[in-house]
Amino acid sequence: MRKMMLVGSLAALLLVSVRPVGAITFGQLDGALHPQVGALVVEFGDPPQLVPFCSGTLISPTVFLTAAHCFQAFDQFGIDEFWVTLSNRVDASATLLTGTSHVAPGANSVGLNDPLDLAVVVLNAPVSASVTPAQLPTLGLLDNTVLREATFTPVGYGAVRDTKQGGLKSLLDNFDRRYATQSFHALQGKAWLLLNMNPSTGSGGTCYGDSGGPHFLGGTSSNLIVSITVTGDAVCKATDKTYRLDTAAAREFLDDYVAVP
Repeated sequence: MRKMMLVGSLAALLLVSVRPVGAITFGQLDGALHPQVGALVVEFGDPPQLVPFCSGTLISPTVFLTAAHCFQAFDQFGIDEFWVTLSNRVDASATLLTGTSHVAPGANSVGLNDPLDLAVVVLNAPVSASVTPAQLPTLGLLDNTVLREATFTPVGYGAVRDTKQGGLKSLLDNFDRRYATQSFHALQGKAWLLLNMNPSTGSGGTCYGDSGGPHFLGGTSSNLIVSITVTGDAVCKATDKTYRLDTAAAREFLDDYVAVP
């Protein structure tokens, strides 16, 4: 559907702060493929409407992983109430879960070599046993994997792009969980996995509305999350810059909430 004023206004606020808080571009409706992937949901507008603000992933029955800058943006915009949902569409029928957020100590700007852009929501009650949490990577997995021929699967909620033409005006609002596939571009510094999201090469990717969402190593059936959405090019047609989960720094934070492999 075309941009509604509600989400368009929220997106305008986000444009002046951080780049994807994420959409899946050139992707498909996810349905029940990735039930462990959900959204951070807020109320926005007058009258209030539920809006997916960021994406994330269940990594244990009670721990939802997302990006630190999502909560930094909450502070900036005066948002003091949020929910987690694992429903595949954010609307009035979505199941909303409550919990407490924990941002990684020292989480900072995406311009740093290692910004530790991680946060978790510890849920007040465990999610149904029918939902299998995502598998975290072992230490240094990406350094020890042949990545050139690998496929990555990003999943998330938010605006979508279905044309290579135009910039921000060609992004469309969306409230559904979606997925795409993309190819490897490069490892950068200590903490970054760069992925191709250029539709001309057959890749999709993320955009405004998807920060904190997962990138699974492998095709659409993979449950191995190796990085989360953080940033990328402004019009969402070139490169995803994702934050690695297989580094010592990421594992040190996550180990306080889940058992890391």
